[in-house]
Amino acid sequence: MNNDDLVGMVTAEVLNVLNKKRTIDGIRVGVSARHVHLSRADLDVLFGKGYELTPKKMLMGDQFAAEECVTLVSPSLRSIEGVRVLGPVRGQSQVEISRTDTFTLKVSPPVRPSGDIKGSAPIAIVGPKGTVFLKEGCIIANRHIHMTPEDAAKYGIKDNDEVDVEIETQKPTRYYNVQVRVREDFNTEMHIDTDDANAAGIRNGEHVKILGK
Repeated sequence: MNNDDLVGMVTAEVLNVLNKKRTIDGIRVGVSARHVHLSRADLDVLFGKGYELTPKKMLMGDQFAAEECVTLVSPSLRSIEGVRVLGPVRGQSQVEISRTDTFTLKVSPPVRPSGDIKGSAPIAIVGPKGTVFLKEGCIIANRHIHMTPEDAAKYGIKDNDEVDVEIETQKPTRYYNVQVRVREDFNTEMHIDTDDANAAGIRNGEHVKILGK
């Protein structure tokens, strides 16, 4: 056996071990930057009647990051431009930002699961054709894991359970009470915002380990 063959065998075995570990223990991490979900009515105001979003990158299920971006404007007239719209349209519009973004906008949104916007912070959304003012709808998304029913069964988890997770980076970190959402059209992936990712030195595609409920 020559050196090239030996290196190839060792490399294949290392990759095999790593892949097995990730299959058993690893939950892939997706880092979510600030973004906006729009209702059909608000999309019409911002981009024009009957406008359809242009998919830029597919995410999971039928969800996608769109080519379209908007500007966020707070009641104190602070703004952030170039905020990505995610599709498809939803029943109600929602803005998800990080804690760092709140300092720029001078707003105080609560930490909430996606879709739970009752009593959340007001925000204006500015598009190329018009402006929408949301009396409520701006939140900081909670840490959560999207999970397939098969993986949920493997971990003994059901929809809306909370788990603790750990990631081993140069700044090892544990997250507690992470909400799990189980659905057929999900990929198994933990979503955190840019603040959480930067604080723990986490990059898109790295893996966390579930410690238990």
